[in-house]
Amino acid sequence: MTEALTPGGLPYRPCAGVVLVNPDGLVFAGQRIDSQGAWQMPQGGIDKGETPAQAALRELTEETGVSADRVEMLEEAPDWVFYDLPPELLGKVWKGKFGGQKQKWFLLRFLGDDSDIRIDTDHPEFDRWCWMQPDDLITHIVPFKRDVYRQVFALFGDRLAAGGSQG
Repeated sequence: MTEALTPGGLPYRPCAGVVLVNPDGLVFAGQRIDSQGAWQMPQGGIDKGETPAQAALRELTEETGVSADRVEMLEEAPDWVFYDLPPELLGKVWKGKFGGQKQKWFLLRFLGDDSDIRIDTDHPEFDRWCWMQPDDLITHIVPFKRDVYRQVFALFGDRLAAGGSQG
């Protein structure tokens, strides 16, 4: 089977994403340091030899300070979700090697306290964070990722609304 390519002929960067839900059914959202006004959930590349689930937990810790013992993995998206970079970003991000991302998403229940969330990590990605309604986060994500977030929230919708419980 051949690797999927973006319309521009570049490969997709493998990535893992985390929908971290609190007991009220709100999701963690961080405002990106490099793009004021752009909020997103924890996500990042999958390293060589790493499973998507391992990458999701690593990225969660790297970006939020939340360790694996403070979450419960509830669900893994059955399929990859793809997005293409807009033309103005092609060749500028990921050293020009990729034309978009293929993302494997995970729904995690937050078991900790808000004080467990520490965005002042070694390599911070966020300068602010809050718990948001999924629909609000869709309006605050960069436009080229909106469809991804709609798909992910639709997939996990029932469990999100129930705060991660079996709805």
